[in-house]
Parts: sequence; C-alpha cells; structure tokens
Amino acid sequence: MKNFVFIILVLSLSISCKKELVKEPKGLIEKGKMIDIMYDLSLLEAMKYQNPLSLDSVDADPKKYVLKKYKVDSLQFAQSNMYYAADFNAYKEMFDELGKRIAVKQRATDSIVKLEEKKAAKVAKKNKGKSEPAPKLNEAKPSKPVNIDSIRRTLQIR
Repeated sequence: MKNFVFIILVLSLSISCKKELVKEPKGLIEKGKMIDIMYDLSLLEAMKYQNPLSLDSVDADPKKYVLKKYKVDSLQFAQSNMYYAADFNAYKEMFDELGKRIAVKQRATDSIVKLEEKKAAKVAKKNKGKSEPAPKLNEAKPSKPVNIDSIRRTLQIR
C-alpha cells in the first residue's frame, strides 16, 4: 500500500511539473512567420534609433503596417510572443536566427556601401582637374537659397 501511494505521488508530481506556463493561443503564429515579424519590427526599431525623424513623417504607425503585412492583429502577436517567450530555449533560438539574418543583411549592405564609395572615388579622380569635387555618399548636397520675400508675398495674398 505504501508503494502504491508513493507511485501515485511521484506520478502526480511528474505530471504537474510538465504543465505549460502559457497555454497555446487559438491563433498561434507559426514560428517562421513570427521570426519574420520580429525581423521587420527590429528593423523599424533600428531605423527609429538611427534617424528618429524618418518614421515621424509617416502618418501610419509602422508597427501596425508590419502586422497588417503579415495579416496578424496586435493581440494575436502579443499572445504568440508570450507563448514563445515562455519557453526560454525556443525563444533564444528564434533570436539567434534573427541575429544571423540581420548579420547577413548587414554584410550585404556594407559591401554595397563599399562599392558605392569606390565608384565615388573613381569619379573624384576623373573630376580632379575640374573645380568642383565629387560629393560623398553621406554628405548633403547644398540646397538653393530660399527667397524669403516670395514666401512673405504668398502668405500676404492668402
């Protein structure tokens, strides 16, 4: 009888330990699609960090656009994110894959920038004899001066 009680106790403990922390939501986003969404959202966050005004000019919320692109609503994304985050190892694997993907894109972008810089250097060599140097990639082009009097006249007419 004591062995039977002990076996029941061990079985109940083992079953209770395998209980999921977060139940699987109804509209669970598949893992691959979730990684794609997280990739796009991380690019948006990087854009916000690098140039905060770049996304301010957009009327629509970029996060909503990404969710709409993948035909997912914000609640479904939040529930799926919580579900995947409950399993640390699986969530870490997702972020590792996300990091690899970002690294590949970064290498491709860096190589394109190097090619463009080489082209700009060749153009600069050709234009060395000319008075105006070739513009650099990250350098802003000088803009034409604004005629303030014409702006004042336009405002007075209205």
